[in-house]
Amino acid sequence: MTVPPLLPNPPRRIMAVWFTGLAIDRWRLAEGCAPGQGQDAEPFVLIEDTAHGPRIAAANHAAVAAGAAPSMRLTDARTLCPTLAVRPADPAGDFAFLENLALWAQRWGPWSALDPPDGLLVDTTGVAHLFGGEHALLADAAGAFARRGLAARVSLAPTAGAAWALAHFGPNAAIIASGEDPMIALGDLPAAALRLDGEVIVLLRRLGLKRLGDLHDQPRDALARRFRNRRSAAANPLLRLDQLLGRLPEPLLPVIGVPAPMVQRRLMEPIRHRTLLDQVVTDLAGDMARLLEGLAQGARRLELGMWKVDGDVLIRRLEMAAATRDPAHVCRLFASRLDDLDAGFGIELVRLRAPWTEPLVLEQADLDDAAERHGTSLAACIDRLTVRLGSDAIRRPVPYASHLPERAQRWSPPLNPLPSSQEELAFHHRPLKIFDKAEIVSVIYETPDGLPRRFRWRGEVHEIARAEGPERIAPEWWRERSTVRLRDYYRIEDNLGRRYWIYRHGVIGDGRGGAPEWFIQGLFA
Repeated sequence: MTVPPLLPNPPRRIMAVWFTGLAIDRWRLAEGCAPGQGQDAEPFVLIEDTAHGPRIAAANHAAVAAGAAPSMRLTDARTLCPTLAVRPADPAGDFAFLENLALWAQRWGPWSALDPPDGLLVDTTGVAHLFGGEHALLADAAGAFARRGLAARVSLAPTAGAAWALAHFGPNAAIIASGEDPMIALGDLPAAALRLDGEVIVLLRRLGLKRLGDLHDQPRDALARRFRNRRSAAANPLLRLDQLLGRLPEPLLPVIGVPAPMVQRRLMEPIRHRTLLDQVVTDLAGDMARLLEGLAQGARRLELGMWKVDGDVLIRRLEMAAATRDPAHVCRLFASRLDDLDAGFGIELVRLRAPWTEPLVLEQADLDDAAERHGTSLAACIDRLTVRLGSDAIRRPVPYASHLPERAQRWSPPLNPLPSSQEELAFHHRPLKIFDKAEIVSVIYETPDGLPRRFRWRGEVHEIARAEGPERIAPEWWRERSTVRLRDYYRIEDNLGRRYWIYRHGVIGDGRGGAPEWFIQGLFA
């Protein structure tokens, strides 16, 4: 018996994808506006808080044309463009979006890897013939990302380093063929194409090594002596160069999709009546509870899909405040979502998925239903209110790092964990009730910068019996204009025992307006 010879392994091929404006494109998709239209037509930036004030994380084309750029301070950008619109950046959301794109990009190869913060690497070894060649594969990828509203540059090369360099610094849709010397296509690219740290790039420029060809032509011994103590790949140009040329392997961590827990019922006869559908949902909720219990998970989001005989698909979604796998609770929530259901000629397939799950430890159920009393009762109440009133109707205030009272809290989902202690600020005593907008009052005082003695508020004169203060709060200079004034807060009590929190806006001679004004900010219990 003759054993056929083994086929040689195909040469490795890596496709690099660089999303040139991932954060802005994600915001644009969320807002539903096309590039250059609607809100995207105006100068717009995403900012992140730093130790020296907000900095720009991403900017759209209109903002870049107006002078704004990533890493610029927001105050400097507003000097160049006073009409600049601002939204907070969401790096965690961008990373999750990139992970989903990595799973979606596996249509072009068996596995894909993240290249944070805005890129992907896809292994396309041995699959180009399925698309009609490598040029057709790149064209298919570029078109698919464009249809999704994402600006992307793609390239193909034998190594991840070479593909990354072409995507970021070479022509779009460039290809380095198998067996071709990579330095022919990469020699004229800047040294930054090696994915090095900024200080290393500056050092190479001072040495006159500005291109990859300059580094390749240098004696290795001289470069090895200068960078022999650099163990990190991003700090060692020789290591990066060997990875780019394929002399050293570069490990990549593939993104592996975790299938969402799913149960389904394929019905022998189509159903049209609500009572039968409720029974199917009850059975599916029980199956999902057993499946999640085996995984030690609880569902935060559930999707109920119903396939009709005519081919139409009806989807109903739920999002819980806390992880749960209680079948009765799930059925109660879905009951109100199925009231407007039109079964048509009948439903022949019902499927329940849990696309968002969280760890949920096993619990011993009590015969007296004690688990309902001290287990998920609060979460169950919030879920019912959310189904009836909407997802945006149930919120709770959480502290936010700002000294200004009107900015010292934000709204979050009801059962989200509180911010860490590093994000909170230690305040002086604050009143129980703070007005949404401070109200102006007329104050009589002994000296312009002294304690108040009497004030008029809402048509009534109040004699001040006691006063404490001031507590001075400076404006957030990186957000406000230069004309914003200081605030001096006082805790005062009138002759009837009622306590107030008032402040003087500005001081005499600060050069930021006329005489100081007085406002009442809140009431003590």
